[in-house]
Amino acid sequence: MLDTFQKDIIHQRVKGMLDQARIVVTDEEMTQLEIAEYGMDLWTSIGLQIIVYVNTENCCAKEMILFPHQTCPEHRHPPMPGNPGKEETFRCRSGEVYLYVEGEKTPHPKATAPKARAPYFTVWHEIVLKPGEQYTLRPNMLHWFQAGPEGAIISEFSTQSHDETDIFTDPDIIRVPDKE
Repeated sequence: MLDTFQKDIIHQRVKGMLDQARIVVTDEEMTQLEIAEYGMDLWTSIGLQIIVYVNTENCCAKEMILFPHQTCPEHRHPPMPGNPGKEETFRCRSGEVYLYVEGEKTPHPKATAPKARAPYFTVWHEIVLKPGEQYTLRPNMLHWFQAGPEGAIISEFSTQSHDETDIFTDPDIIRVPDKE
């Protein structure tokens, strides 16, 4: 669990990255910053920071900020009653993003699965996203992603988000937001 000092440092780093990328967020949006650390106590390797702009019954828009080599663990967005699962488009805004999805394994991937949880990273078809590039994930598609050496900012545009229903490959993941 992160303490107040760590959270303050994270907020400062996120704000610095957003400013450098010239992505303007309001002070109120910054107070809503979610620090997703997945209950793993491996925050520097497994985690990310999220600002949600909108999440209605029809659409969702958010920024996902990852520090260097920080990883969002493997998961999928399952079907729900009357809904096939979340469809999402990732658009890289800064840095480099290594996105892994179902498909043929990439022979020499750029990312490295966090050692402590490596068995739970099972899809290795790599898509590298650089600023201005995007990729759309189908509903219920298994995926994970990692920032490159400079960190990354990803804009996500999707159907309604129900993060609490995500299914993670790693059975020890706890998807409970840690908000300040």
